[in-house]
Amino acid sequence: MEAGDGGESHKDYYKILEIDYDATDEDIRLSYRRLALKWHPDKHKGDRDVTARFQEINEAYKVLSDPDKRIDYDFSGSYEINRYTLREYLSRFKGMILTCNGLGINSCPKW
Repeated sequence: MEAGDGGESHKDYYKILEIDYDATDEDIRLSYRRLALKWHPDKHKGDRDVTARFQEINEAYKVLSDPDKRIDYDFSGSYEINRYTLREYLSRFKGMILTCNGLGINSCPKW
């Protein structure tokens, strides 16, 4: 399901590509290539689950490899705390947790 389509789940493209939430472009590309080779339908003739997995990998790569789509993806969807372990949650949202700029604030007022 796509983000914002009213579905009950938001695909976690980072988990699909088996990368960290702060992965570099190179990390994304390398993981995509590894997974695409592993799950390519030609290697698993007639297995629909493999084809579906391969399509998910391609979908995730198309979004995360494009900087604009990645930013839109990162700020869209429903993020429920119970979907993540503490480590995943902190990794996923550390930019927003640790910086005012991650919250769209240009400067932090002095407390």
